[in-house]
Amino acid sequence: MKPIETVAIVGAGNMGSGIAQKTAQEEFPVQMVDREQQWVDRGQNTIAKLLGEAVERRIFSENQVEEILARVTGVVGVENVAADTDLVIEAVFEDFDVKTAVFNTLDEACGEETILASNTSSLSVNALAEATARPDRFVGLHFFYHPAKNRLVEVIPSELSSEETIARVEQYCKMLGKVVIVCKDRPGFVVNRFFVPWLNEACLLLEEGVGTTAQIDAVACAAFDIGMGPFALMNLTGPPIALHSTNYLAEQLETPRYTGAKSLQDLVESGVMWEIDDETECNEDAAKIIAERLLGQVFAVSAQIVAEEICSMEDVDRGAKVGLRWMNGPFEIMNALGLEEAHRMASSYAELAEFDLPPFFAMKAESGHDWEFNFVDVVQTDGVATVRLNRPEAMNALNETLVTQLGAVLDDLNSDSSVKTIVLEGAGKAFVAGADVKFFVDKIRANSFPDIYDFTATGHDVLNKLENSPKTTVALTTGLALGGGLELALACDYRVGTRRSQFRFPETNIGIYPGLGGTQRTVRICGVEAARWAVLAGNFVDSKTAHALGILTHLVEPAEVTATVQSIDTSGKPANKYTGQPRNPEHPVSAFASAFYSDGNMAGLLTGSCPDGFDAEDRNVGRQLKSLSRTAPIALRMASELLDSAVETGDNLEAGLALELANLEDIFGTSDALEGLSALIEGRRPTYTNG
Repeated sequence: MKPIETVAIVGAGNMGSGIAQKTAQEEFPVQMVDREQQWVDRGQNTIAKLLGEAVERRIFSENQVEEILARVTGVVGVENVAADTDLVIEAVFEDFDVKTAVFNTLDEACGEETILASNTSSLSVNALAEATARPDRFVGLHFFYHPAKNRLVEVIPSELSSEETIARVEQYCKMLGKVVIVCKDRPGFVVNRFFVPWLNEACLLLEEGVGTTAQIDAVACAAFDIGMGPFALMNLTGPPIALHSTNYLAEQLETPRYTGAKSLQDLVESGVMWEIDDETECNEDAAKIIAERLLGQVFAVSAQIVAEEICSMEDVDRGAKVGLRWMNGPFEIMNALGLEEAHRMASSYAELAEFDLPPFFAMKAESGHDWEFNFVDVVQTDGVATVRLNRPEAMNALNETLVTQLGAVLDDLNSDSSVKTIVLEGAGKAFVAGADVKFFVDKIRANSFPDIYDFTATGHDVLNKLENSPKTTVALTTGLALGGGLELALACDYRVGTRRSQFRFPETNIGIYPGLGGTQRTVRICGVEAARWAVLAGNFVDSKTAHALGILTHLVEPAEVTATVQSIDTSGKPANKYTGQPRNPEHPVSAFASAFYSDGNMAGLLTGSCPDGFDAEDRNVGRQLKSLSRTAPIALRMASELLDSAVETGDNLEAGLALELANLEDIFGTSDALEGLSALIEGRRPTYTNG
C-alpha cells in the first residue's frame, strides 16, 4: 500500500489552516489553497501566530517553527493544486453546492490516483462521493476543533470507497497522531449524533424553567465529570453552529425533538451569546431532572449509534473522551451508574423524543452485567496477524483488561497454524505509553500489594507469550513507547520504528523500577552500560539512538513500514535476538554510556559523585548527573542491582525475570513509590525521602 506523502488543503480558514498546520508539523509537505491571495495569507498568518504561541510555551523551538512553516506552500486557485498530490482535503463552507463545485475542479486538476476528502461535520459523504468522478477514491473526514490540537478524527467512507483508499487515509490520520474512528455515513456520524442533541436538550430545559444557564451547566459538569457545561460550550464554538447542527439532525433523522429550541433560535437571531452568571446552586429536584434528562439523552442516542452499527461502543466512548475531552464515555458512565438505572433514564428520554430504544439495551440491563469493552483488535492477512492495542484515549496504557485480552489473543494466534507472523501496533500516536499508573496508586493506598503482584506477574506471562512464540513477532513502535510499552516491544523479535519513534524508561523518576523485563531484556539487547544509560537516568531515546543501541532493529521511513514488515515475515525469526552490545558501538551515546556507566563508576554515580576523568561542567555529563539526582534513591539502587543481575544470569532470562518479580514488594512498599506515582498523576515534581 502506497502511503500518503503529499497533501493539499482547500480552504485556509480556521479548520483548513489548522489541518494544514498539523500536517506540516508531522513533516508532510502541504499546499494550502484558497480563492484569493489574501485568504491564503490570512491562513499562513494564523498558523504562524499559533506556532509563535507554541514557542512561548516551549512546545516548539524557533528552528522547528521555521521548518514547519517552510513545509506549507500557499496556492491561489483550486485548479492550481499539484496534479500528483496524494490527498486533497476540502475544508470550505458546510454547503453541499460549494463543496461539490470544489470537487468538480479538483477532478479536473488532479491525477487519477489522487484521493479526495471532505472535512464535514454533517453532510452526507455518500452524496458528496457521488458528485465526484472518483467515488472509489473519496472519503469523509471530520476533524474536531482545533485540528492542530484535538486528537480525534472521524473517517467516514462512502459506500463506494475502496479498501485501499480507506486504509491510506486512516494511515495518514494516524501519522498525524490522531485517534481515528472509522464510522458509517449516518447523520451526525458518531460524536455529533449524541453531542448536538445534548446541547439542544439543555436549551429545552432552560425554556421549561427547570434551571438557569449557570445551574444547568453546573449540574451537567457534575453529572458527566466535565469541565464545561452545554451553554459554555456553545459560547465557545458559536450558538449558530449548534442551531444549524441540531436542525440538520432533526430533519435527517426525522426526530422533531432535535429541532432547535426556541431559546436557541432567539439567541442566534439576536446575535448574542448565552449569559451565564455565577449562581450555580439549584434545588435537589431540579438538579435531578437536569442530570437525568441529559444523561438519558446521551445514553439513548449512544445505544442507537451502536444498534445502527455506525461504530462500536468503545468508539462511542473514545469519541467522547478524546473529541469532547469527557473524563468517561457514555457506556462507561452507564456502568458507573448501573445499567438498570441508565436504562430507566434512557427510556424516559426516548419517550420524550418519540423513538424506541434498541432492544439490546433492555436485555443487557436485565442481565445484571456491565457493558464489556474490547481493547485488542486483530486483522489477519496472508499469514500476518496484526494486533492493534486500541485504547488510544489513554495512549494504550496497560491496564488489567488490556493485558488480559492481549494474553488471550496471543494464545489464539500462537496456536493458529495459518499465522506465521504477529505484529503489534498501537492505535493513535503511541505504541504503549506505559502501565496504568492510577492502578498502582489505588492499590498502594488500599494496602493491596497482592493485586500489584498479580497484575505484574500476568504481564510477565503475556510478554513471555511473545518471547517464546513459535511465530515471528514484530512491534511497530512508530510512536511513543514508554515504560511498560517499551518492555512489551523488547519482548518481540523485531522492533520497527520511524523518525517519529521515541522511547523512555521513566520508572526510577517515579519511584519504582521497570518491572516487566526492562532491567533484563535491555541488558541482553544492548549491554549493561547502555542499559544503565537508558534505565537508571531515564533518558529519552530518539529513533536514531534507539537504532544504534539495538532497541530498534529497523529504522525506516514511514512509507517503508509495510514493506519492512513483509520482508521480516519472509525472513522469519532472528538468529540471535540478544547480542548483549549496542548495534553501533561508535555512536556517541553508545561510546559515552560505555565509559560513563562502566562498572567502576557505578558506586560513585549511585551516591551522586562525578566519576574520575569526567567534568561535571560538561553539558552531557552534567545532564546525566542531574537526571540521576532526580530519581528515587531506593528505586535507583534496586534498578542498578537488577541490571547487574541480568549480567549474572546471562542466558537464563527466566531467572532474571524472576528477580524482578521477587523485588516488587520491596519497591512498592516504599513511601517514595507512592510519592513518585502520585506526583505523576498530579502533574508535580516528587519529593523523595529515601523511605
